[in-house]
Amino acid sequence: MTEPHPKQRLIQGSPYVDDDGSAEMPLLTSLRAYAGGAASYPEVVAALAGSRLLVPVVALLGEVEYDDAGLAHDKSSDMATVLLTGADGRQALLAFSGTDAMRAWDPEARPVPVAAHLAAATAVQEGADALVVDVASDHVLTVAGDDLRRLAAGWLPVRLPDGGWAWAQVDPRDSRGGEQLR
Repeated sequence: MTEPHPKQRLIQGSPYVDDDGSAEMPLLTSLRAYAGGAASYPEVVAALAGSRLLVPVVALLGEVEYDDAGLAHDKSSDMATVLLTGADGRQALLAFSGTDAMRAWDPEARPVPVAAHLAAATAVQEGADALVVDVASDHVLTVAGDDLRRLAAGWLPVRLPDGGWAWAQVDPRDSRGGEQLR
């Protein structure tokens, strides 16, 4: 194996190469149970934390050029993630459990598969107040505030022996090769 030239940049491959866009059943089941009152908020966030989400990107028209007949032609366009703005002015990054839920919202959006903590980190980076999962469904979930920041940092909700819940940080430097909670 050859070493990269010092000025070369390597692009990390996606762990979702073979992803067909279907919702992960444990996450979808948890979202539906939460919406129906059969699961608690910490339970659904715990299911979300270990899941793959689809963040939609949509085409935005940049410059328009008009020909001699006055017809408009795209000169440039960009792809962008979607921030939803609520009536109170707060913004949320949209994410979806699968392509079916995303297409119910916008059939033209393109899915970008990411780990839930990366979707949350994107929301935080974009200055959004929340991450909204499956916005056009009957099982919508909103993660906001400290929960959003903890999810973005890679923390996991864990059930305590007394039945309560707490956030635990995963230590990626564990020398035994596995993820350890600390």
